[in-house]
Amino acid sequence: MSKRIDAIDLNVYYGKFRAVADVDITIEPKSVTAFIGPSGCGKTTFLRTLNRMHEVLPGAHVEGKLLLDGDDIYAPGVDPVAVRSNVGMVFQRPNPFPTMTIRENVLAGLKLNGQRISKGDADAVVEKSLRGANLWQEVKDRLEKPGSGLSGGQQQRLCIARTIAVEPEVILMDEPCSALDPISTLAVEDLISELKEQYTVVIVTHNMQQAARVSDKTAFFNIAGTGKPGKLIEYAETSQIFNNPQEKSTEDYVSGRFG
Repeated sequence: MSKRIDAIDLNVYYGKFRAVADVDITIEPKSVTAFIGPSGCGKTTFLRTLNRMHEVLPGAHVEGKLLLDGDDIYAPGVDPVAVRSNVGMVFQRPNPFPTMTIRENVLAGLKLNGQRISKGDADAVVEKSLRGANLWQEVKDRLEKPGSGLSGGQQQRLCIARTIAVEPEVILMDEPCSALDPISTLAVEDLISELKEQYTVVIVTHNMQQAARVSDKTAFFNIAGTGKPGKLIEYAETSQIFNNPQEKSTEDYVSGRFG
């Protein structure tokens, strides 16, 4: 189900302001790629271009190409809603729908997409998605309880189950563990390692140790100063980024000299 991502000379704008400049990157299928860098360097903005989420802000647009298995998701006539079905997003803070049960939360994406399925098929989707998010055993006896009643870590895994339910090919995660305790963080990190067996996973994180633990490749973004665009400085195997970076600014960042 996973897909390769190619950004070719990609520039991201908010109105006339260029927020991210000249990104060229290839993200392989069935892998975990981490985006790291100081605050304001454009890593989350770039992440949101991968499923056209940045376009929800007026005036936001891109120049260049963004390919999923060779198909440009910004080509004329491409439906952004269809793109977001193929490229799911898990946000920084767990955001289950508070008035919905656990079961309804898992199925929410399907209903938003207008899909109608039988109760039997819905039951199968709920179980498969919750198993995929390593949550089934914890919630199988309370599927009709509110999703908001779960712990923070469980809520985040419920959101991942909701993402999985629509059968995407890419899963984007914007600092998915920043609001979680260490035990919940470990559970989500273990899940990320399992998800790459089926999906292309891209994660933004400020946690260097987390990037080192979960990712196959790491992309370091940086910014020259206020008002300047963020840029991709270095992209390589995670072990190289942390042990033998080629750029001094990468070394300074991963060693804690700034950021």
